[in-house]
Amino acid sequence: MFRAVLSRLALSAAAWCLLAGPAAAQSAAPSTSSTSASTSAPTGDSPSGPPKVIRYAFQVAETGFDPAQLSDLYSRTVISGIFESLLTFDYLARPFKMKPLTAEALPEISPDFTRFTFKIRPGIYFADDPAFKGKRHELTAQDYVYSIKRHYDPQWKSPNLYLLENAKLLGLTELRKKVMAAKQPFPYDVEVEGVKALDRYTLQFNLAEPSPRFHQQLLTDSSAFGVVARPVVEFYGDKIMEHPVGTGPFKLGEWRRSSRIVLVKNPSFRDERYDAEPPADDARSQAIAAKLKGRKLPMVDRVEIAIIEETQPRWLSFLNGQSDFLERLPNEFAEVAIPNNELAPNLVKKGIVMDRAPLVDATLASLFNQDNPVVGGYTPDKVALRRAISLAYNSAEEIRLVRKLRHRMGDAELDAELGRAEGVAATGLSDTRAALTQMRDSGVQDTGLGPALQVLAKRFAQRSGVVVDFGADDAPGHW
Repeated sequence: MFRAVLSRLALSAAAWCLLAGPAAAQSAAPSTSSTSASTSAPTGDSPSGPPKVIRYAFQVAETGFDPAQLSDLYSRTVISGIFESLLTFDYLARPFKMKPLTAEALPEISPDFTRFTFKIRPGIYFADDPAFKGKRHELTAQDYVYSIKRHYDPQWKSPNLYLLENAKLLGLTELRKKVMAAKQPFPYDVEVEGVKALDRYTLQFNLAEPSPRFHQQLLTDSSAFGVVARPVVEFYGDKIMEHPVGTGPFKLGEWRRSSRIVLVKNPSFRDERYDAEPPADDARSQAIAAKLKGRKLPMVDRVEIAIIEETQPRWLSFLNGQSDFLERLPNEFAEVAIPNNELAPNLVKKGIVMDRAPLVDATLASLFNQDNPVVGGYTPDKVALRRAISLAYNSAEEIRLVRKLRHRMGDAELDAELGRAEGVAATGLSDTRAALTQMRDSGVQDTGLGPALQVLAKRFAQRSGVVVDFGADDAPGHW
């Protein structure tokens, strides 16, 4: 997937999360499948007292709360606490382990990896809602069948449909095409082999091709494939984005679009207890698991989310105690908050704690236009020029000065992948001599690159002391 059209690449090594003093002692994650950023989160079984509230600020506004229609991170973050998929992960385990969420156990999988059969846990109920007309709605296999089919319904324009189509669930793509050709409503009651209920609590997926990781890739994502109830969708119709009703630990309590979101504890949520299995040699994870083990979920009563898009107001909101948790410390405040990658003493005095977690974000600082006559193309000289520019760029300085040491260079494996794409060795480090050598050894002569290459080479030379003599013809053919 990598090509050397990338001139600079920095790989995020870590993200800094800051928790304010009271929150560091009181807050826990708002999802049944996540862990607190502090090891001192409360128990859900603690004596009654003031409601436990965690306050948080999003960088980007939400779009709504319907799994079948969402693709943005922040809306999906919210609904992960409202809706539930069949499976989840033990996030303290290393490597991560799948575990049941609404399923009784991991699925029974056919030897050819085309059939996945789940048993749904009886006694799981959706949150109370007017759509149910005063009755409790128990989760059944048919609810999951309906939820999956919604992604194939053209009415909802699901941005996650491609994931299901790539999995090749039998019959569903064909049914969608027929519906679109006939311009008719989607026939939810038509049984399809790809996903069906064998009985009240037994759900089966059938694929056209083997997919050993089908359940891991799709059925662990509550934000995209969490279960919804048909009566709710039919009751609210086109307003379903405003009325999320799930089986999860929270329900939507208040919503002012692009301004404020409040989640409140779902009183209908089942008796679910925290459990994790961290590795024996990870002392920190062991401490978290021991502290939280057996506590009733959710561990907070209320989650209040403000939308603060600008970094400075979001930072000040945290400093002033208006939010308890700051995810991804903005670069411009890194030197103030974490000088030398250590939490500033004044923040320590306030009771603020820092959590550093690895990310897999890739920053593509610039790309080469392959249609450009100067740098584009796949001939050896053009490949060499692009590789030379990449070698000459000082990514380490950018990371140190611009990104405030919050990123690191790609590792050797990634650099090697970039190098293999262009057929040259990769180092990932600024090396002007290697850049010039790369161009010379690859036969870069006066092949129409002209003044552009001359300017580049001179700039490279100035940085490293390499003497570049272009000769009397003023072309980059002489080294």
